[in-house]
Amino acid sequence: MTVLQSLSSALDTALDRTVVPGFSTIGYAVRRRLPTWPADPAQDALRGRHIAVTGATSGLGHATVRQLSGLGAHTHLVVRSRPKAEEVAAELPGPSTIWDCDLSDLDSVRRFAREITAAAPPLAGLVHNAGALPATRTESAQGHELTMALHVLGPVLMTELLQPLLAAQQARVVFVTSGGMYAQGLPVRNPDYERGTYTGTNAYARSKRTQVELLPILAERWAPVRVYAMHPGWAETPGVTEQLPTFDKVMGPILRDADGGADTTTWLLASETAPAPGGLWMDRRERPTAYLGRNAPTEDERTRMWEWVVEATGLG
Repeated sequence: MTVLQSLSSALDTALDRTVVPGFSTIGYAVRRRLPTWPADPAQDALRGRHIAVTGATSGLGHATVRQLSGLGAHTHLVVRSRPKAEEVAAELPGPSTIWDCDLSDLDSVRRFAREITAAAPPLAGLVHNAGALPATRTESAQGHELTMALHVLGPVLMTELLQPLLAAQQARVVFVTSGGMYAQGLPVRNPDYERGTYTGTNAYARSKRTQVELLPILAERWAPVRVYAMHPGWAETPGVTEQLPTFDKVMGPILRDADGGADTTTWLLASETAPAPGGLWMDRRERPTAYLGRNAPTEDERTRMWEWVVEATGLG
């Protein structure tokens, strides 16, 4: 590594540790100009490849399918609202297919997996982008706390059931997580948030921490499929505007746009050389999952959390 690259890497790390500049549009703009910024994918990097994206009708999901389609991918929009998906699909430059699925409902996930496995070619990628931040504790169809069902149980079950489609092309799977997970530990003793004062922001962050901490287990279980988590920094999306109005008002001037937030997801899926699996990424670089050990789980806690997921989803 040259001196310039070393200095660039140090600046990148400093942006990350100071949070506000690193997570905002400032960090994204600065990093793109550093010599350590990885090259963009080729214009036709995904031509002929099929990639599924959950929550594809707005915000980061919408930006992701536009970027993937622009690189030649046949995008599969996995959504709850077909009319919205039809509007998005009509604007895409490449081919697309719409699939109905409520990711928080495990029965819906199983039905979707049967349908796409019967009808679609092998998938080169799967993006778990669908998300929610409820104001009050809400349960899924199977009685699980909604954010844990939507961000963890549904995605894990879906990826497990789609292994025949994914393994055929050594696909890349991306969990779109959140930097908010740094503020929460792994909820081993209370995964469904049945005890304590419920807040949507805490529930959201707990579920995102769970996504990240399960990566080592999932990477080993799903190999040769490559699995990653990506957090977009602070991006301006309908979810932030509607569910975090105070944050949006204060940070609005420096929030990234949706394209900036989705950039690393697209890069992970389209880069010529696949990064090593199992890491947390932001701005095309792998990031720590905890700072100074804060909120980092033990191996025993990670194993116990996985055992809860296995039981809740019915995986063997």
